[in-house]
Amino acid sequence: MLELDNLRITQDDFSLRADLVVPGGATTAILGPSGGGKSTLLLAVAGFVPITGNLRWQGRDLAALPPAARPVSMLFQEHNLFPHLSIARNVGLGIRPDLKLTKPERNAVAAALARVGLEGRGAVLPRQLSGGERQRVALARALLRQQPLWLLDEPFAALGPALRREMLLLLEDIRAEQRAAVLLVTHAPEDARCIAQSCIFVGNGRAAPPIDKDRFFAHPSPAFKAYAGL
Repeated sequence: MLELDNLRITQDDFSLRADLVVPGGATTAILGPSGGGKSTLLLAVAGFVPITGNLRWQGRDLAALPPAARPVSMLFQEHNLFPHLSIARNVGLGIRPDLKLTKPERNAVAAALARVGLEGRGAVLPRQLSGGERQRVALARALLRQQPLWLLDEPFAALGPALRREMLLLLEDIRAEQRAAVLLVTHAPEDARCIAQSCIFVGNGRAAPPIDKDRFFAHPSPAFKAYAGL
């Protein structure tokens, strides 16, 4: 589990506090208004934003670790692919930044691409793919790293409804296989309804503790009602 104990993030005139526990082995959706701190919360967990307070994963202090040493994989809407590298080499970066892959590692890259529906297309460049396919490449890279904590910042927001749902279900299948914990930032309540087990609302300077998804939507808080226009 991920523990945010008296955690505080302060940047200029922005401040966010969080006292909560995120369960392991589940998907937790993070919802709230733009500018409320959803993405900043992920960046703090990843180590890219300074914090005060305590941040622990499975009892281990994360705050003392640099970003590269934290047990996280991140996936963004922009997918962060290098345009001059083939998709196989983009995925291979998840294993070795120097791309000096062994044969077993190259086989693992091919298996990851096959898992996300891109079998046999490792030599293709990102510009030759659709938006949904590029997100599949980014998902394959995250899959290959096999970290126990995934941080996703609206990774499928630019996709149409049908393709977004397909990608969410694929994500949830892979998460279940790896027994990972997922923090999914989204503006779309339907994304949370699709795959999340619990929901966190971020707004008014606070990240609220996670609530079971069914209860979150059946008995929405006043803050969520105002955000969703209910």
